Amino acid sequence: MDLSNLLSNYEEGVAMLLFGIGFSNLLLHKNLIKKIIGMNIMDTSTYLFLALKGYIVGRKAPIVTDGITSASAYVNPIPSGLVLTGIVVSVSVTALMLSLTIRLYRRYHTLDLDEISTLLKKEGK
Repeated sequence: MDLSNLLSNYEEGVAMLLFGIGFSNLLLHKNLIKKIIGMNIMDTSTYLFLALKGYIVGRKAPIVTDGITSASAYVNPIPSGLVLTGIVVSVSVTALMLSLTIRLYRRYHTLDLDEISTLLKKEGK
């Protein structure tokens, strides 16, 4: 195995590690707030990965200056636009999840998913 390739792409490894941390947090915790935090960690790692893939060393932001119109002088703006759009959507989804969590807490006085499920079953009978 070539270790130099892994060391030159350590940023992608960090993004994958963050995604794994967020995913395990989402799966292993019963607390709804911790699940929301895990989902935000996963979102952030995805945005980091997209930003890393869109960046090319030695190229500039896609703003035409000095009369240089060659596409090879600039980075692709699409990954940056996707990251920005994703962040806006992520903030909206997080706000919605937190508001629903507050409503669940006011009704059941707990944030534990198992306890909420048990209380829901008792209400159904």
